[in-house]
Amino acid sequence: MRALLALTLMCSAALAQAAIVTREIPYQDAEGKRLIGYYAYDDAVQGKRPGIVVVHEWWGLNDYAKRRARDLAALGYSALAIDMYGDGKQTEHPQDAQAFMAEAMKDPAAAAKRFDAGLKLLELQPYTDKSSLGAVGYCFGGKVVLDAARRGVDKLDAVVSFHGALATQTPAQAGKVKAYVLVEHGAADSMVTQEQVNAFKAEMDAAKVNYQFVNIPGAKHGFTNPDADRLSHGEHGGPDIGYNKAADESSWADMQAFFKQVFK
Repeated sequence: MRALLALTLMCSAALAQAAIVTREIPYQDAEGKRLIGYYAYDDAVQGKRPGIVVVHEWWGLNDYAKRRARDLAALGYSALAIDMYGDGKQTEHPQDAQAFMAEAMKDPAAAAKRFDAGLKLLELQPYTDKSSLGAVGYCFGGKVVLDAARRGVDKLDAVVSFHGALATQTPAQAGKVKAYVLVEHGAADSMVTQEQVNAFKAEMDAAKVNYQFVNIPGAKHGFTNPDADRLSHGEHGGPDIGYNKAADESSWADMQAFFKQVFK
């Protein structure tokens, strides 16, 4: 009886200790800009596992982006929410967010190097399987990961854009895109025009990209973020965004199926 009780207590202790582990990791881009990464993994998972970069919305590296890194860790991935603005900068003011995003994207080459620095940091983590790498991005971050796929980032196997911007200064070229692409788009997204949707599909088709485009009825821009409703009616005034629980859950399920297929 005592032996059984001791074994039960040992198992309970092991289960209690197994958890999502997180830490902030300072790093730099190629220009020496100070950046802050937020890394998450499940210590109950043994060995290396696919690595996923998370790229934040235009609000910056906030709690939502960090939560998505933890969510991915809970699915068994090595996840890193990267910093595209520097110093972990974030805001809830739309004008500040617009300014931060404009500054980050004014030089596409510099923005690309900043993404690459985050991907490299993820590769350096001991739990990351460097042969299986992906990226997810939200809003502004969706554009970042799509642009990474467009330029054929080495080792990047798959990217997922959630309510991301589709227009680009660097369109995909045939034979250059290596990653599989999944786009989860809200059909009621007023911030991405139908012309941009059509142009994106034409671009992907012309470049012979292996992509999936999911158009979710009734979903607005920002449909995955539970804070979207609050931010759209904030004290500063907000953009036309809104949370959609059904769209959030269906798009997350699509992502899981997509990654399982890519990383099989």
